[in-house]
Parts: sequence; structure tokens; C-alpha cells
Amino acid sequence: MVIKNVSLDIVCGVTSTLPKTELPHIAFAGKSNVGKSSLINALMNRKSLARTGASPGKTQTINFYNVNDALYLVDLPGYGYAKVAQAVKEQWGKLIERYLQNTKELRAVFLLIDIRHDPSANDKTMYDWIVHNGYEPIIIATKVDKLKRSQVPKHVKALKEGLALRPGTAVIPFSAETKQGREEIWELAESLLFEPA
Repeated sequence: MVIKNVSLDIVCGVTSTLPKTELPHIAFAGKSNVGKSSLINALMNRKSLARTGASPGKTQTINFYNVNDALYLVDLPGYGYAKVAQAVKEQWGKLIERYLQNTKELRAVFLLIDIRHDPSANDKTMYDWIVHNGYEPIIIATKVDKLKRSQVPKHVKALKEGLALRPGTAVIPFSAETKQGREEIWELAESLLFEPA
């Protein structure tokens, strides 16, 4: 994917109506500190269009990034560590659920997991929830640059077992620092975008 232009087109909060769009969507879900904003910036070849927060839980809205007027990269609110009230977390959950259930343009959901740690209960819940909503999540194993290369296969295996992934589920090791995995993510995204809905 050659990135010609990108913009943050739509920001959708818990009380917002979900936007009607013509373009296909690729959505990204993950724990608050897993590196979602860094991944989206890397995919868009931008340093700081998606805001990366020093404190986890910065993304409290669904953010729609228009890429080349061809598709939306959709950043879903992070879950897990955010220091917010339970009631607010539940609102975010309902917002994500509304998006997953009502967006006909959604072609794929990428779920980000920190490769250094076993998947958390929240990660497992999110994976099962995406599957329950009719999608086959693609797993992006982030922060792979923090491991020695020889450790990566062992951690990928632990991730697959920890999430009880369905056979054939794609797992892409990714690093925002080195951009490892970027091309693979785009190739997979493009193959899904141009499948009939």
C-alpha cells in the first residue's frame, strides 16, 4: 500500500451515532498499552497522527483514519489497564459491540497482543467476543523487538495456546521500532479489503 494521504476523519464517542461510510474498514483492538496507536502510525507512515499516550487508555473513542480515500483504519478504545471507572469501561464495551455488530463495511479485525506476556483474561475475552460477533481476528504480536529472535517462536506458541486460537489463525509478529511485520499486515489487509463483503 502506497500511502498518499491520511487524515483523522471521524471520532465517535459513547453517545455518538456510528457513522455511515462507503469505504471498507479494518479495525484494531487491543489492551490499553499494547501499542495500537504506534502500529497505526507505522501503517500510515506517520509519526504521530494516532495519539500515543504516556498513560494507557488514551483512546476513549472510536477513531476513523481515512487512508488514500480508499479505506478506514479504525482504532477501537483500548481495554484493560486504563484507570477509569467501571461504568466508563462498560460504555466503551457497548460502543465496541455496537460497532462490531452494526458495521457492514468492516472487513477484518486485528487483535493486538504484547508478545512478551501470556494473553490476559481480558485478551481472551476480547478474542472470544470478536469471534462471537462473526469475525476471524488476525493476531498482531506487538513489541517483538523486545525479544531475542530465538525467543520469538516460543512466545508465538504461548500466545496461540493462551488464546486457544482457531487453527489457521494468522499471527504476525510486529515492531513499531523496526517496522517488522508492517508489509505483512498491509498485504493481509489488502487481500481482505478486496474480497466481496
